Amino acid sequence: MLKRHLSYLAAAAALGFSLAACTTLPVTTDANPSMSVSNCHTYSFANEHVANADQPAAYGNPLNAERVRVAIAANLAAKGIQPADRGMAECVVGYAMGTRQVFNDYYSGWAGWGGWGRRGGFYGGWGWDGPYVNNETRIAIDLFDAKSRTPIWHASVSQNGSDLTGPNAEAKIGAGVAAIFTKFPIAVPLPAGGSAT
Repeated sequence: MLKRHLSYLAAAAALGFSLAACTTLPVTTDANPSMSVSNCHTYSFANEHVANADQPAAYGNPLNAERVRVAIAANLAAKGIQPADRGMAECVVGYAMGTRQVFNDYYSGWAGWGGWGRRGGFYGGWGWDGPYVNNETRIAIDLFDAKSRTPIWHASVSQNGSDLTGPNAEAKIGAGVAAIFTKFPIAVPLPAGGSAT
């Protein structure tokens, strides 16, 4: 069981790293200037978010939550940060994933096209040239100091959230998490005031 889980973890990490290398997903980061991720050699995951009235269970997918968790673990391992029991871990990792509909605000009303043909007949048509809707999926990762519970680092990535099931979900989630970890400031002094990229 453990062997299968580790091989799944390695495959997810490899896929995520390769997809992150070929894409430019928009990653936003922020950091606490008085804390450093270089103090995190071990981690444990924060308690999972439990669906409630504000976040109905029907909108969550526990399989995708596990995919996010596996991808984070693989990326942390690649940075040399190892899992530990909650009482012994130096840092705590929180994560969240959600999808929302985003309306493109492009709108110019009705649009027409047409002209006169060679034989004198008019051709043309009308269509709606207006807003359209996309599904945006955001993955957010937070790192906290385990003892003080002080936030150290936050990062999020947004991507198109259509068809987040099966291998497609693994690929998209892996790429999103890998993109986040390209901004992970391991062993690098944090700039005053944090960073936003």
